[in-house]
Parts: sequence; C-alpha cells; structure tokens
Amino acid sequence: MKLNVGGIDRILRIIVGLVLIALAATGTVGGRGYIGVVPLRTGIFRFCPAYPLLGISTCPMKKD
Repeated sequence: MKLNVGGIDRILRIIVGLVLIALAATGTVGGRGYIGVVPLRTGIFRFCPAYPLLGISTCPMKKD
C-alpha cells in the first residue's frame, strides 16, 4: 500500500473525521455522522483508496 495522503490533507481528514464522530455521538447530526470514520481512517493510515483511481497523490515526491 503506497502512501498517498500528504501532511495538510492528513490533518484535515483527521479533524473532519473527529468532528463528525463527535457530532454523531452527541446526537447533533444523527447516525450519519459516523461516516466520519472514513476520513479519520484515511488520515491515520495515510492512504485513500479513491486517490489511485483518480490519479491523485498529496504526498510530497520522495528524492531518490
């Protein structure tokens, strides 16, 4: 699994995921807020399955 989620993208995904889960847990947005698990996991593992399909990567290029 090649990493494809970079720094700022990763931080935003984790924040959005945590906010959605918190809103769902408090009953503010209902059960649909638990979809926040998806951006949270992609941020933690630094891999988004949709990115390779779209040809996107926000990780900086590694120097060889």
